[in-house]
Amino acid sequence: MTFRDARVLVTGAASGLGAALVARFRADGASVLATDVTAPDGGGIHRLDVTSDDDWATARDRVQRDWGRLDILVNNAGVAGGGRIERCSVDEWRRLTEINLFGVVRGTQAFTPILKAQGGGRIVNVASLAGLVHPGGMGAYNAVKAAVVAFTETVGHELASYGVTAHVVCPSYFRTRLMDSLHGEDEALGAVMRRLVDESPTTAEDIAEAVLAGLARGDELIVPDDAARAAYALKTDDRPAYDALMRAQAAKLEAMA
Repeated sequence: MTFRDARVLVTGAASGLGAALVARFRADGASVLATDVTAPDGGGIHRLDVTSDDDWATARDRVQRDWGRLDILVNNAGVAGGGRIERCSVDEWRRLTEINLFGVVRGTQAFTPILKAQGGGRIVNVASLAGLVHPGGMGAYNAVKAAVVAFTETVGHELASYGVTAHVVCPSYFRTRLMDSLHGEDEALGAVMRRLVDESPTTAEDIAEAVLAGLARGDELIVPDDAARAAYALKTDDRPAYDALMRAQAAKLEAMA
């Protein structure tokens, strides 16, 4: 299956996985509306702040005017963050929730009427392995990404009768500029996250390729890289070993402080 002639909207498209997804869809023959909060309107990237209802309305109007339909909505925009329980402020929880969860909710709500009216389409929400596997020090990030997983499953059930499918992507660490968005007071966690990103053998292009392959198969849960698949398999296949590993990692993080 290819995505030739598909109409696709991607958020967070100026860099990282968003840019890789735009390039991969276009290489397959899709028309892509690339959006990002950091880009001015023009130059191939259209401004869309996923926390803005007005920006979502503008994107919806543009899609209706230029295409008359949308085949694939990719809610990719997100930021890094978190921290151990007492080191992660409520403001940080709010920031992660507003962007990483409510951004997905707003986008889905904006385009659901179009998808239902046209009798089909795909919603692709980029979560994280953190939505499935929950290491210490990342309570806020884990909780928000787990909510994206749950929301996506719910959307898939709710819209199935309209021919709409929902897919959630849960990658492990891969090389990207996501750490540029890292906030929070937990410096030990930040150091660990940056090292894991920098040392990952996986690129954004690798993840994008796996996402399109998963969509072509119809996978509703896309776990796109070997590290993510191994971690999730450990949790599902050997829960005691998984718990022991997570607790050892949490203790190591605490010792770094």
